[in-house]
Order: sequence, then C-alpha cells, then structure tokens
Amino acid sequence: MSSADERYVVVVNDEEQYSIWFAERRLPAGWATVGRTGTKQECLAHIEEVWTDLTPRSARVSAEPAVAEGALR
Repeated sequence: MSSADERYVVVVNDEEQYSIWFAERRLPAGWATVGRTGTKQECLAHIEEVWTDLTPRSARVSAEPAVAEGALR
C-alpha cells in the first residue's frame, strides 16, 4: 500500500488534543476516535478546522475560576 492509499482516523485524548492515527491499527491508550476517517491530508484539514484552542483541557479548566473571579469585579 502506498502512502497515498493509507487511511487515517482523527483521534482525541482526554486533554482534548487532536492527532491522526493509522485506521487499521489499534489506538494507543488514552485516545479515542472522533468519527473522521480519510487520507492524511483530509484528516489534518479536519483537525485544523475544529481544533481552534490548543490549550490543554486541564489548563482551561484550572483557569476558569480565575476568569469567573475577574468577571465579578
């Protein structure tokens, strides 16, 4: 199979960070598919479209109380 024929899936981890993975391979621990399959370029284009905030989920969640406090002032 040539690299042009390889199929990929878009995956996401608990930190809401995206990546691609070979469609025929078992996913590594901590990653889940998001339902998008295609060529490498198609999957990367999807990630570019949907992953607009590169901040890990844990950092966003820990910042929420500080943002809420600032809104109250």
